[in-house]
Amino acid sequence: MKKFITILTLLIGFTAFSQDPFLQKDSDNYEIRADALTETYNAELALTSKQELLFKKKIEEFLPRYDDIRESHEGREKLNRILSLGEEESAEMRNILTKPQFQLYVKLKERIQPLGEVDK
Repeated sequence: MKKFITILTLLIGFTAFSQDPFLQKDSDNYEIRADALTETYNAELALTSKQELLFKKKIEEFLPRYDDIRESHEGREKLNRILSLGEEESAEMRNILTKPQFQLYVKLKERIQPLGEVDK
């Protein structure tokens, strides 16, 4: 029984500390891009240090997902998926930012992170 509990604890520990390979793809590139975006937003939003860290982590989380959509979809479907992901990202940013910051973030996002264009 003692061995069983030890093995179970080890398996749970390994699982808890394993990393999602999807989020680790080109992590240095995403970190650099997230730094740049956070810095751009921070110039306008005046984030606290805690907000800045959370904001950057959230951007890093979404960048690979945006890239995946851009690589695997075309036309209106691509634009619709990016729009949907952008709404999801904004909803999560609402938990990080104050209400006035969030309102400004929504306006800035259109300029800083445009959706793109549909080829006709």
